[in-house]
Amino acid sequence: MRPRLVLFGDSITEQSFESGGWGAALTDRFGRQARARSSLAADVVLRGLSGYNTRWALKVLPRAMEGAADAGADPAAITVFFGANDASLPDQVQAHQNVPLDEYQSNLRAICGYFKVNKLLSRDIYGVDDPLRQAERTNEAAGSYAQACIAVAKELGHPVIDIWTKMQEFPDWQTSALNDGLHFTPTGNKILFDEVVKTLASIGFSKESLPSDLPLFPEIDPKDPMKAFGA
Repeated sequence: MRPRLVLFGDSITEQSFESGGWGAALTDRFGRQARARSSLAADVVLRGLSGYNTRWALKVLPRAMEGAADAGADPAAITVFFGANDASLPDQVQAHQNVPLDEYQSNLRAICGYFKVNKLLSRDIYGVDDPLRQAERTNEAAGSYAQACIAVAKELGHPVIDIWTKMQEFPDWQTSALNDGLHFTPTGNKILFDEVVKTLASIGFSKESLPSDLPLFPEIDPKDPMKAFGA
């Protein structure tokens, strides 16, 4: 059975399969590519929950993960990508989305713990959502949650992607990487995609490491097609 990469997060994950999205790019990267003369492949499974914070994600976690893993085929890796909604300012209209920093960290630990206990995961990748400039959120608040996320990942010994800091290394990131102060443009998606691929490779999940799948078309002998499929 093909390895699976599960993407779990809020709207930035939910929208990742849109045109130019980082999830769609991962699917293309880890799909079968005859042009590369490689039969390696993995399935990317989307579990994005727009508007959710870690408190709500934790409540629905068992249902959200239904179908993400089949018996005997646990995901090879899971991305946990929450923070933008948790970082909503507590004195604004979207205050019901706010989760205090200490609870945010506790929820991240609990989410990871669920994956461990249910044997869904031997390693995961944390991500904290991007810098925000909307009235409901501030870049400063998002930065605090980014650091809190990084601290939990280091505490648990998991790789972490600090997209908050990485994105701000690019010129005019406020408009080039974000289309509304929160969600990613194609440029923002590319920045995150590159970081996810690099981080996956650091834990041994790459195209080169994937097991062989089915025979590729160029490998099928036109004089004896069935030979490629064995007995």
